Amino acid sequence: MSKLIYWVHTSVDGHIEGPNGEFDWPVMGPELSAYGDEINARVGTFLYGRVVWEMMSGYWPQAESISDDPHDLKFAPIWRSTPKVVFSTTLEEAGWNTRIVSGDLTEEVAELKRQSGGKDLLLNGGSRLAGALTELGLIDEYHVMVHPVVLGGGRPLFLPQKDRVDLRLVETRTFDSRVALLRYERA
Repeated sequence: MSKLIYWVHTSVDGHIEGPNGEFDWPVMGPELSAYGDEINARVGTFLYGRVVWEMMSGYWPQAESISDDPHDLKFAPIWRSTPKVVFSTTLEEAGWNTRIVSGDLTEEVAELKRQSGGKDLLLNGGSRLAGALTELGLIDEYHVMVHPVVLGGGRPLFLPQKDRVDLRLVETRTFDSRVALLRYERA
């Protein structure tokens, strides 16, 4: 059965973006990029909320003309060719091999898993959609990349949950002598 994986970059103080929406602090060094390649090899569909979708779709379609970073050059064609789903009630069109869904999250995720051909689903970043999926018990793995920065505010890793959610730590790793992976599964 395919899994829903949540991959997110966070600061040490638990924010996924800075007080003014800054997202210039995550560093994809060679080891973290290689780990990302391992995860992407398991994935058949990328999932996004609207806010993260707008950030991703504003960068990856033309990444090669913006950056010469090896990670960016390798990932850009993968991003363009991988099917994508955006969960949004306000977005009307998306492009780039993407469809928009706005129905019941439980039903939509179940259908995506059925259609995945055994490949995993990867939710990239965001806190609102991740919080809703966590609350519904739909995320199977959490890959939390902790970067060595204190942002002092901004969007939290998770929006407040109604109920406590217990997780089980299944792996820790350090990449490029700076980023710590905390990989959890639902307890």
